[in-house]
Amino acid sequence: MRLLRRALILLLVAVLAYPAWLAFRVWSQSRNDEVHPADAIVVLGAAQYDGEPSPVLKARLDQATYLWEQDLADTLIVTGGKQEGDRYTEAHAGHSYLEEQGVPPEHIFEEEEGTTTLESLRRVKQIADQRGIDTVLLVSDPLHSERIKRMAEDLGLEAYASPASYADLDRSRETKAKELVREVGSLIVYEILKR
Repeated sequence: MRLLRRALILLLVAVLAYPAWLAFRVWSQSRNDEVHPADAIVVLGAAQYDGEPSPVLKARLDQATYLWEQDLADTLIVTGGKQEGDRYTEAHAGHSYLEEQGVPPEHIFEEEEGTTTLESLRRVKQIADQRGIDTVLLVSDPLHSERIKRMAEDLGLEAYASPASYADLDRSRETKAKELVREVGSLIVYEILKR
């Protein structure tokens, strides 16, 4: 009976420790801006409103513009499909916005079919293979950085993350805590389903 109790305690510790370790990894990566030269800057999609980027997408695109202006990559890839009833994809809204910021259109590529992070990154990998892209500088939410890096690396890309700043967006601690929990859950699901 004592052996069974010890085994159950060890199992409980492991079940609690793994999500805690993932939460630490997500939080740690969110605070790490890996500004690094790459073959392409990849902007993960977010909501758009009739062709106009949402504040979240705009923040990501502004970060990508900054990285472009630092000559860290020659190519930008914007991602994201569209929701039912939308006229424009997230990628299209991103492309238009980047052009308005002065990025030449021939340097911008669209992945406009993905409706999840993994779908978008799989399509990015196809674009990368076609264009000889090996390294990517990923732009998304700070707490999203660990998951997108892991997915990109699992797909065979050398990946770095440079998260968008949401300093201008009023995000409460409660919102950030919910996002952290969601990211840990999403990472656990990804780890289970990828195998």
